[in-house]
Amino acid sequence: MSVAAPEALTAAVLWHGLALPLARLLVSVSVGLFVGTLIEALHWTRAVAKVAQPLVRLGRLKDVAGASFSLAFFSGAAANAMLAEAHDKGEMSRREVVLANLFNSLPTYFLHLPTLFFIAAPFIGRAAVLYVSLTVAAALLRTLGIVVLGRLTLPPLPEGCVVCRLADDPKWDWRAALGKTWRRFTKRLPRMVFYTVPIYVAFFFLKRWGAFDALEGWMAEHVAFLAWLPPQAMSIVVFHMAAETTAGYAAAGALVQTGGLTVKELVLALLVGNILSSPVRAVRHQFPYYAGIFKPALALHLIVSNQTLRAASIALVTLAYALWG
Repeated sequence: MSVAAPEALTAAVLWHGLALPLARLLVSVSVGLFVGTLIEALHWTRAVAKVAQPLVRLGRLKDVAGASFSLAFFSGAAANAMLAEAHDKGEMSRREVVLANLFNSLPTYFLHLPTLFFIAAPFIGRAAVLYVSLTVAAALLRTLGIVVLGRLTLPPLPEGCVVCRLADDPKWDWRAALGKTWRRFTKRLPRMVFYTVPIYVAFFFLKRWGAFDALEGWMAEHVAFLAWLPPQAMSIVVFHMAAETTAGYAAAGALVQTGGLTVKELVLALLVGNILSSPVRAVRHQFPYYAGIFKPALALHLIVSNQTLRAASIALVTLAYALWG
């Protein structure tokens, strides 16, 4: 697949394509880092952790994982900042951070669920309800899988363990909390900027030079193992992989209008396209963000783990729907 030449590198392109998105990313991650640190300093994590406490205890995770899970329904950056802070202080091992981050895949998914549905619905109508429901089922499956994995791989929480429980101080000293938060924030912010900016810039130029388009194009051209899908459905998979997600929905919508596919074939094609397109996009979009919160090696490990678990869960749901849907 040929790669189109990029547009000229003008000041406008650098401003709108690099500077503004990078600034928004830095602001978003900074706000999340500050909020997560402040919540911990005020000891609000005890209250939000109670929402997920039964699953956390069953999975042998610490309370900070439950607090991060609850916070992830509102801010993924703040939830990850909370985990990074606990890891830096030695309160969570690397394995616990990985499992806690994977545990957050359900609330993180729900953050984007309305956008996903309201983009898909105009293109594919009632099939959007089925498609979104199946992806929700995959997210629930991931959460249950992490609980089981934690139960099998983490040691039991010892009786009276101090770091296994969040601080339970009922006093809210805003002045002290803000001071503590600011000291931690200013200590972590330079590292976040140091890693995030060069990585984001590198990925910007890799995208301009066609590296990601070439990789996605190569993947789109090597899908012979999907011969079980109808030929019309392959266009949905290819568009899902070679372009943005909306292009896959647009191709699906066109086939719905012409009656070229059944609802089941349409949903299966979208699920397969979802599985195949996500890894490259995840590395491209998430690595600069994750590297601003976690150390780069841990950030890459978290992304690979998330995408592996995500692909496996959607593949299982796809198989189940193909056989019994």
